[in-house]
Amino acid sequence: MTTLRERIANERRRLREVRLKMVAAIEATAGGDEAYVPFYVAVADYIDATMQRLHEQDVKMRNMIVEKVEQVDDSVEQALGELDERLEGAKAQLVPFLGARDALKEQGAEALEKFEQIAKEYSDFIVANMGHHGATTDLAAKLFSPADWEHMAGISDEQAQQDDDLFQRVIDASPETVKHISG
Repeated sequence: MTTLRERIANERRRLREVRLKMVAAIEATAGGDEAYVPFYVAVADYIDATMQRLHEQDVKMRNMIVEKVEQVDDSVEQALGELDERLEGAKAQLVPFLGARDALKEQGAEALEKFEQIAKEYSDFIVANMGHHGATTDLAAKLFSPADWEHMAGISDEQAQQDDDLFQRVIDASPETVKHISG
């Protein structure tokens, strides 16, 4: 049985690997190669599921901080405001990315160039805006028990299996240009 910390670390490592594979494929450019379509769809499906889960975790974290903090002072308000801003920005950036994925499903190779452009913009946003954020993470570290972290993470065996399946789709569909890339 893996620990919560190991599960979360594995999830983050896989998300990074999938994003790096996507960026490497974009840099190589599909050039209309139909083989990239199932790869990019698998990548977008994986990122969609993972980002939805991370969003839910962050919303839970926000709500739990509000419940547990003794006083919502200016520093707490600022930390929560920054979290809200990141959550809204991430949701807004995900919309065109998933739209580009859906276009790939409908149009195939015709939509590759547009997908690569939007996927690059999405990846750039993720690198610039997501990851460890001190204020809310510091608050959570002070306020949360191990059981709170377990609840917030919400990683079930079913979810872990879905993650495994989606990740395997990415690996199986990876074009030769990105097979060597790992997290």
